[in-house]
Amino acid sequence: MSEREIAVDYLARVEGEGAMYLSLDGDTVTDLQFSIFEPPRFFEAFLQGRRLDEAPDLTSRICGICPVAYQMSAINAMEDVLDIHVTNDIRDLRLLLYCGEWIESHALHVYMLHTPDFLGYESSIHMAADHPTEVKRGLRIKKIGNGLMTLLGGREVHPINAKVGGFYKMPARLDLEALVPGLQWGLEAAIDSARWVSNFDFPDFERDYEFVSADHPTEYPILGSRLVSSAGLDIAASEWNNVFEERHVAHSNALHAMIRQRGAYHVGPLARYSLHFEKLPDHLQELAIELGVGTECRNPFKSIIVRCLEMAYAFETALNIIERIDVTTPPAVPYEAVAGVGHGLSEAPRGLLYHRYEIDADGLIVNAQLTPPTAQNQLSIEADLRDFVVGRTHLPDEDLKWQLEQAIRSYDPCISCATHFLDLTVHRS
Repeated sequence: MSEREIAVDYLARVEGEGAMYLSLDGDTVTDLQFSIFEPPRFFEAFLQGRRLDEAPDLTSRICGICPVAYQMSAINAMEDVLDIHVTNDIRDLRLLLYCGEWIESHALHVYMLHTPDFLGYESSIHMAADHPTEVKRGLRIKKIGNGLMTLLGGREVHPINAKVGGFYKMPARLDLEALVPGLQWGLEAAIDSARWVSNFDFPDFERDYEFVSADHPTEYPILGSRLVSSAGLDIAASEWNNVFEERHVAHSNALHAMIRQRGAYHVGPLARYSLHFEKLPDHLQELAIELGVGTECRNPFKSIIVRCLEMAYAFETALNIIERIDVTTPPAVPYEAVAGVGHGLSEAPRGLLYHRYEIDADGLIVNAQLTPPTAQNQLSIEADLRDFVVGRTHLPDEDLKWQLEQAIRSYDPCISCATHFLDLTVHRS
């Protein structure tokens, strides 16, 4: 009997720190653990006692890549407590801000974090020498998304303009119109990106996920107050804790979310796409069929194609909003604090984000619950890795490590968000 060990201190090209332990007895997987060892950050605890209007700015600090998702989920929950109904223009402006985040985050993942795996490069810096046109395209796409966030949110990272009830300030019409040429270019660039990545060599690996996402009756989901699943779930955000539970496991500092009596589920681009394909514009549906993705995608490695399609959707949505929005409308609606419990959903680039707050009569937060996408996907990631290893145990340790890292990166995990990667250890017997 012999034992082999691989140890990688940090997984490259993900946000945060985590590890994976794999034990093999011949070709049999005897143990596999995906663990998040980044220290807990206690956001839920230090929100207690703060004013309800502080929650959007405080929670946006959880992530530098998807701060809008945290802001909007917090705002949605607070407005649920206060029974606030914003104007269509305010909602459009929120959606426009969110489009900026989807664009910049998906561009970062596609071009900087995941594509190097498929093309065999250590990083996007190494890749740029051989693919300068594509890398420059990715950087320009990301810059356009950042520009949207700067105009609407006040700055690229941790935007400060969104608030409960609306915004502090509406953008100027001329400033919005100045974005149009870049957004038009970006729409075509996102389509070109989808065509490019669809030619990558994808592992033949499909999973029987239960997909879960937010739901909107007519829109591809970014904002929504209900959630649905591929197994028939259709509930209001307020029913979250009746259906989902979070458990602490010894090998992770992030809670494992699961569906009661059912277990693991999958959130993110594949879930949104597979549950809401028919809500994409017709030309993007046709493109997806042309690229071989189909109306449902269960191969996590092909999520890179879906992210490009979602980038295109975000560009097109942004253009439509700029054409119709009235920026002379008041930027916010007034409200008064009341005691109650509120629930908020929104779709971060990486997947569904849920917030729950209890507020007292003075408008202070009594308790908070935040469930980020990566915490929801942890069990699904572990299950993917366990199945993916089967048939690949003959690979040398370095090759196996590379492929397992790529499988994890297909989720675009945000590990810092989940601690409320990859130190890889393999034991072979």
